[in-house]
Amino acid sequence: MKQVRIQIPSLVENIRVVESFIDNSKETFHIEDDIYGNIMVAVTEAVNNAIRHGNKFDKDKNVQLALTVDDNRVTFEVEDQGPGFDFTNLLDPTAPENLENPGGRGIFLIRHLADEVEFTNDGRKVELTFFLPPASSNGSGVNGHAVAS
Repeated sequence: MKQVRIQIPSLVENIRVVESFIDNSKETFHIEDDIYGNIMVAVTEAVNNAIRHGNKFDKDKNVQLALTVDDNRVTFEVEDQGPGFDFTNLLDPTAPENLENPGGRGIFLIRHLADEVEFTNDGRKVELTFFLPPASSNGSGVNGHAVAS
């Protein structure tokens, strides 16, 4: 298992730092294109939520971002220093009465792009898991790395 962590101040312009982090992780850990797009959208949305809703744009509060890579999955943890929120009682953005609302789609989107989503710490921390494709039959392992059998 490999893990990488970064911490960013709660400024919207730091989303670019997160995008670079994801790009570098794609190269370093050989994350395939078919899940890269889902990772980019879901993780940047989670960090954006942490900055906006969790830390309320307070540049003195940080967002922690951690990446863990195992043989069959990539997991991102996003944690803010805000008060948390009730993640069990969210409006359905696809309900007719909510279609015109300008927000409220972020967590819905995250849940549809990640294979697993788990909120902890009263909603201050979200863990996004993306399953990696199985090893190919040509003898190479996950993401081109050899796997012992």
